Amino acid sequence: MTAQVAYADVEPGTELPSRSFPVDRARLVRYAGASGDFNPIHWNERFAKGVGLPDVIAHGMFTMAEAARVVTDWTGDPGALVEYGVRFTKPVVVPDDEEGAVIEVAAKVAKKLNDEERTVQIDLTVTSAGTKVLGMSRAVVRLA
Repeated sequence: MTAQVAYADVEPGTELPSRSFPVDRARLVRYAGASGDFNPIHWNERFAKGVGLPDVIAHGMFTMAEAARVVTDWTGDPGALVEYGVRFTKPVVVPDDEEGAVIEVAAKVAKKLNDEERTVQIDLTVTSAGTKVLGMSRAVVRLA
């Protein structure tokens, strides 16, 4: 598969479609099963609060993966993702109610890196409840 976005069609400042990703406790339990990370801070409210957290929190890697979907959906090819890194700045707190939490992701092309390889750097802004939850969130993708 090849990226569906052409390198020639993007410039620094090109915005990717923003996305919102709902997060509830059931989703966290399913993610725990898939990832093997059954740390009780991700599903047990009493335990999470007992260790000083405000409530159950989403897995950092879950949050990171949801943010990456904005980039891979935009390129149309998950294999176009060459590099991806973040700093975990704040947890995504997931209350036990019908709304749960929402991860908001905005992204834009920061710069063209290599004309020959058709790579661009994408900077992401990732928030939940108005708080930045991932810092220095950057992806490098190879475009068509």
